[in-house]
This record gives sequence, C-alpha cells and structure tokens, in this order.
Amino acid sequence: MAKMTGAQVLWEILKEQEIEVVFGISGGAVIPIYDALPEYEKDVRHILTRHEQGAAFMAGGYARATGRVGVCMATSGPGATNLVTGIADAYMDSIPVVAFTGQVRTTVVGTDAFQEADTTGITMPITKHNYMVRDPAELCPTLRHAFHIAKTGRPGPVLVDLPFDITAGEVEFTEPCIGELPGYRPTYKGHPKMIRQAAKLIAAAERPLVYFGGGVIASGAADELLRLVEKTNIFATHTLHGKGGIPETHPLSLGMLGMHGTAYANLAIAETDLIIGIGARFDDRITGKLDEFGPHRDPNVKVIHIDIDPAEIGKSVRTAVPIVGDVKTVLAELVEAVEPRERGAWEEQLEAWRNEHPLVSEQGDGPLKPQWVIQQIYEITNGDAICATDVGQHQMWAAQRYLAKRPRQFLSSGGLGAMGFGFPAAIGAQVGFPDALVIDIAGDGSIQMNIQELATATNERCPVIVCIMNNGYLGMVRQWQELLFDRRYAGVDLRDRNQQRGTCPDFVKVAQAYGAQGIRVTKPEEVKPALDKAMAERDVPTFIDFIVEEEESVFPMIPVGKTHKEQWLKHPEAAE
Repeated sequence: MAKMTGAQVLWEILKEQEIEVVFGISGGAVIPIYDALPEYEKDVRHILTRHEQGAAFMAGGYARATGRVGVCMATSGPGATNLVTGIADAYMDSIPVVAFTGQVRTTVVGTDAFQEADTTGITMPITKHNYMVRDPAELCPTLRHAFHIAKTGRPGPVLVDLPFDITAGEVEFTEPCIGELPGYRPTYKGHPKMIRQAAKLIAAAERPLVYFGGGVIASGAADELLRLVEKTNIFATHTLHGKGGIPETHPLSLGMLGMHGTAYANLAIAETDLIIGIGARFDDRITGKLDEFGPHRDPNVKVIHIDIDPAEIGKSVRTAVPIVGDVKTVLAELVEAVEPRERGAWEEQLEAWRNEHPLVSEQGDGPLKPQWVIQQIYEITNGDAICATDVGQHQMWAAQRYLAKRPRQFLSSGGLGAMGFGFPAAIGAQVGFPDALVIDIAGDGSIQMNIQELATATNERCPVIVCIMNNGYLGMVRQWQELLFDRRYAGVDLRDRNQQRGTCPDFVKVAQAYGAQGIRVTKPEEVKPALDKAMAERDVPTFIDFIVEEEESVFPMIPVGKTHKEQWLKHPEAAE
C-alpha cells in the first residue's frame, strides 16, 4: 500500500474510475486538492466554472448526454451550498453525479468555523447517499463507494465532504475491494411470475398504451422498448425525460404526455384500459387530477409498472402488476413473453386523434412566434443536435417540437424545474461530445441565471448555440397569471421600462463582451441565416437573441386540478 496525500488519493481514484472531466471552482478548503491537480491534468481535465451552480449543472448535463458519471467540486460553506440546486436537480431526475466538497478541519467541525456548513445535513434529502470522511483510512473505500452508488440501481447524486486535514494529510492508497454495501442491493431481474402476468394483461387488453420515462434512457433500454411496441403494435407516449426512448417520428410514437403534452397522447391516456408504465414515476404533471386518473377513475383500467426503484411502484397510482427490476433486463424478458398483436379499432382511433389534433407552428405577418422559431431550429438542424433547454415556456415548446431521434439527445430539468440549467448543461454535453452540434433553447429570464458561464464556454472553446426566446417576461408564470389569475401580471416583466430600449440586457452585447458571437433576429427571413452563421462557428459559443411575441402561450395545457379530457387545446378566450 502506497502512502500519499488525501488529495492525491482523490485524483488517483478519479483516474481509476475513468473520470474524464471535473467541473469546479477552487477555494480555501480545497486548496490541497487543487495543489495536487497539476500532477494529474494529463489524465483528468479540470474545467474552471464561474459559479458552483454552473459546475453542478455542467456535471449533470455531461452525465445526461454521455451516460457516464458527472463530477463537480466546490469548496466548503458557500461553495458547497451553491452546488445544492444542481445536486437537487440530479436527484429529482435520477442522474449519476458525484459532488466533492471541501470542509473545515475535523478538529473544528461543529464550531461554526469560517466557511463551515453542515453540507451532509443540508444535502441528505437531495442525495442518493452522502458522506463526510473523518478517518483517513476510510477515504479510499468511501470514494469508490460513492461512484458505485451513483451509477448503479436507480442512478443519482452522491456527495463526499472532505475536511482540509483529510486531503492535506497522509493517507494509505488501497486497492479496490468494494464488495457488498450493507442495505444496498438493487434488484435487476424482474420476477418471472410478474412478467408472465404482464404478458397476459397485454394479451387481454383492448386499448393498451405504453407510457415510459427516463428509466428507459438510464438503463439503455431503447432497443428493447422498440422491439416491444413493434411486436405488440402498442402506441407509446413518454415523459419529458423519456424523449428519444423510441424515435419520436416513429409511427407508434404519440409524443409527450401530460400538462403540455400532445392532445392525442392525453386523449389516449384518458381512454386506455391498460397502462404499461416503464421507468416512469406517474408524477403530477403526467397524471393531472390524480383521483380521476387511470384505475382511480375506473377500476377496470389496469396498470403494469416496471421500475428499478420499488418505492415508486404504487406510490401514486394503484398497480395491478408490479415488476421491480432494471428496465432493460425486464423488457428483454417481456418481449419474449408477449404474443404479437394485430392493429385494431383502438389503433385506428389513436391515428384519428393524431390527425385531428396536430401541433401547429404557424408564422404570420406579426412578431416571431416562438413555437415556429423552435420548429425552424429543428428543421434547419435536421433534428440531429443535442438539445438542452432551460425551464419555462420555451422548454415545453422545445419538448413538443424538437423531436428526439435517439436517447440522451434532449436534456432538460424535469422534476426540479430549475431555471439556469440549460446553458451549463449544454456546456457539459459539449465537453462530452466536442464535435457534436449542441443547442440550448433558453428564455430571456432563465439564461440570465447562469449567464456568467459564457466565460467558461469561451475559454474552453465550447461552440454551444444558445437560442434565446426573448419575450420580455418570465413567460410561464405570465401565462398562468393571464389564464388563471385574471391577467394580474406581477413580478414577471423583464423589459427595460425605464429607458424604453426594449430588451434588458442587450444579449448581443453581453455575448460579445465575453468574447462570444452575438446575433439578433426579429424577422422570419433572418432565422436560417442566423442559425447557419452560428453553426459555422466552432470556436466560441453563440447567443441568438430571437425577439418573439410577448404574450404567446403554450398549448395544449391541462390546468392544475383538471383531467386529461379537460385539456385546453387553445386559448380559452379564442372563438370556437
């Protein structure tokens, strides 16, 4: 066993785990870690971000795009607390991230020392597991356990809090020997009896529907899912995080379900007699009014639920056939167990609904329509880009209209809904795939929450294209205020009302100040030239400031407390 500093042990284990990149910011409590970095820079790339939240979102974006563990690092106190939003985002969306935080010396932990925070206490509810290393002998196994836990079972973030004296002091580097972790035994193989029962329910159903989520992406089960729907002729709908589980252009895809899902997917879930839930958690944005959803509305509606996390099964929706296991493993067995189904009246009805209620993206003579702009982005990029989004109206328009061809192509903050996610997540994706076309669809409110990462993207030569849907408002809140609160707009106006200069700030000038490219678009005929110019620039990021209709709203929409059948297909004040 070799002896080295705790900091050296950390970098050695990052090498051992084949970690390619760490996103972080230095600080007093992590100086020993950064002091050892020059020895390891040829093995592990460090990217200096401009805010710890940016580091956490970059790690999350990298993990979402690549499927590998994302790593971020921050100092103690404010550095650690600034990571919290990004860690919570990874937790809500089951993303494998390992966060390292500095901590004050073990001898003063609990004394309110300078820049001390109870980081493990703060992050306990938002991590899959967390540690504070107090004993040098525990450093090696703890670091290895952190990566093992983050990427196995239901993925999620793990935090390791590292006191200064642990990283600065001498530690014995031990060889890997994970073994079993007490109380941690994810179930991968589904129960054969439950799989047979699921196959029987599928055979007996008249109106079956597949509903899948991010678990399909996390388990790498896209091929198995496609085989299942094609063998059984069952249409499929998905959550925000399920995008790309099967190509959204596939004839059996109904697109996204839920509050801002397609009209035909919402009609399908309201009329199905069998929901085959795969790697999804039946959250409120999907179910609408819960006591009117599925078996809660009609006991004849059955639910099959496949998930690696047993806590999700039955949590929200009564389940007839629970199958605990890895989605890829279970689907491989289920595909063999099911009998082929012929197309029938139910499938014809779904086709009819899809033809009757298409998503429309029209551009008239007036201001740019944001949904039309996003449709143009999709068409001009041939749907091939890795598409990240921030959170808000633009996120839902992008989810509706940027159709994913493959898994890990669409990156968005779902469960937490964190504004400020999109740009740093796109940087993380670009780091993972340097030659890929990466686009962030943002709002003029959300982009400002981590706009300082322009410095990171410029310095690291990340040619991310940020398409800002600039409507002068915090758009989704404005939409709710318009539709549900009698247009009492408060706390949402982002326009420059003092000097009457229109947008605030001038995003073109902001981009240029950071050494990036800035373009403004106000007319339909400017959209393609702007995107072409942005795609031609492969050395620095580009901000495209699309000045769009101020009071455009996202439809379809299921108002809170309503059912899928009560969805609004257009503005309720519009003429019938």
